Amino acid sequence: MRQALDLAVGAEQGGDVPIGALVLSPEGVLIGRGFNVREVLHDPTGHAEVVALREAGAAVGAWRLEGCTLVVTLEPCAMCAGAAVLARLSRIVFGAWDPKAGACGSVWDLPRDRRALHRPEVVGGVLEDECAALLVDFFGPHRLG
Repeated sequence: MRQALDLAVGAEQGGDVPIGALVLSPEGVLIGRGFNVREVLHDPTGHAEVVALREAGAAVGAWRLEGCTLVVTLEPCAMCAGAAVLARLSRIVFGAWDPKAGACGSVWDLPRDRRALHRPEVVGGVLEDECAALLVDFFGPHRLG
């Protein structure tokens, strides 16, 4: 999670919401990393998780990421949670909960929906205070101005 926090700084430097993500192989090897690039690339799908999943797929030469773990600083949204399920990840680990758009237990719970074709394990709240602080620091000036 600390590596994902470090990646999140890259998003902030590009003017985007500071969210970082990693994909680890079943052996725990880093195979994908990403941070938000929506502003820089003008891409609505440029979420940290999607960037990391794309890099991981390229690294292993397959879209199926069975046995892999997604680590992200903020609870994935519906798009990212759906991508994680479709990639057949074994686990989603996230830091801060997202009570506005979270789709791993807050607003929705896509990975644990009984209708899903694949159901990864979900672990939330890892380094939650540090992950949340990064977002509060980013959004604070935007909301005060």
